[in-house]
Amino acid sequence: MDRRAFFEVGASALVASGLASLATDANAATAKPAPGKPMDAAAFHAARRFAELRFGRIAFYERGQGNAALFIHGFPLNGFQWRGAIDRLSAHRRCIAPDMLGLGYTEPAKGQSVGPDAQVEMLAALLDHLHVTSVDLVANDSGGAVAQLFAIRFPKRVRSLLLTNCDVEINSPPPQLQPVLDGAHAGTFADGMLRQLITDKEFARSDKGIGGGCYTYRVHPTDEAIDTYIEPLTRNKERCALADAYGLALEKNPLAGAEAQLKRLRLPVRLVWGEADDIFPLRDAVYVASLFPNSRGIRRVYGGRLFFPEEFPDVIAEEAQRLWGIA
Repeated sequence: MDRRAFFEVGASALVASGLASLATDANAATAKPAPGKPMDAAAFHAARRFAELRFGRIAFYERGQGNAALFIHGFPLNGFQWRGAIDRLSAHRRCIAPDMLGLGYTEPAKGQSVGPDAQVEMLAALLDHLHVTSVDLVANDSGGAVAQLFAIRFPKRVRSLLLTNCDVEINSPPPQLQPVLDGAHAGTFADGMLRQLITDKEFARSDKGIGGGCYTYRVHPTDEAIDTYIEPLTRNKERCALADAYGLALEKNPLAGAEAQLKRLRLPVRLVWGEADDIFPLRDAVYVASLFPNSRGIRRVYGGRLFFPEEFPDVIAEEAQRLWGIA
C-alpha cells in the first residue's frame, strides 16, 4: 500500500485514537463583528509599506505591536487575504502580512527566483529589516508550504505554527493545480485565466472560476478582492510572467523530504482545516498533524474550502489566540 492510500485508509483510525484531536465547528459561518471598522481595499492600499531588500521591493501590511505574527498568503492572493484576521488579532500581536515574491504588490529584483526556498529567505530578510527575531506563523495554501520550510530552516525564529488548508508533503502539488501548470508552461495562465477573472467577475465566482472551488459562499471573492488580488498580476507582460513563474515553482514538490525534519520540530502546531476542500482534503491535515511532536490537533471548519480564512476570520482569530495562550 502506498503512503497516500495508507493515510486515506488510516485517517479514521487516527481520529478515533485522538491523535488528530478533531473538533467540528458547525457554526463557523456565524461571523462576529470585528472591532472598529473592518479593513477594505482602500485602507489596505493606503497602509501598504515597502521594504527595499536584495530580493526586491517587498510589499507588506503591518498593524499592532508586541510579539510578531507573520501571515503567509496563498496563490494567487496577497496579504489582503488576512485582513479580517488582522482586524481581530492586532490587539494581541504585531501582525505582518507580506506579499510573496511574484504575487501582490511586491516587485522582485530582476532575475530573482520566486520559488519556495527563495520565499523563505525573503521572509527571513524582511523580519531582519523589521527587527523581528521570532514570530507566530499563520499560513494558507502554497503559503503553508513556505511556512513549513521556514520552520525547518529557522526553527528558533518560530514560536508557533497555525496551518490552514495547504500543501503537505504527500499532496504537493495537488492534482487540481495541473491546469494552472499547463497554462503557466504555455504562458497563458496569468495573461488568460487570471485576466478573465478581472474582466468577468461573475465567472470568477462561478464553479469554473476561483470562487466555486476555493470559497464557501458565492459572494466571494468580492469585486474589490478580485481587483486587489488579480490586477497587479496582469498589469503587464512582466507581471504575468512572474505569476506564471510562481505557479511553475510549485511543480516540483517543495516539501519532498520534509517529513523527517518536521518530526524534529518542538514548536506547538495547530491545524485549522476547511472540511469541504477537495484540493487539500482532511486527510492532509491528519497526516501533517501526526508529524509534529507538539501537535495541538485539528479544528474542522464546517463547509470551509481552500480560502476559508478570508471568509471566517473569527475562526482564525479564535484558534490563533488559543494557540498563543491568550484566549
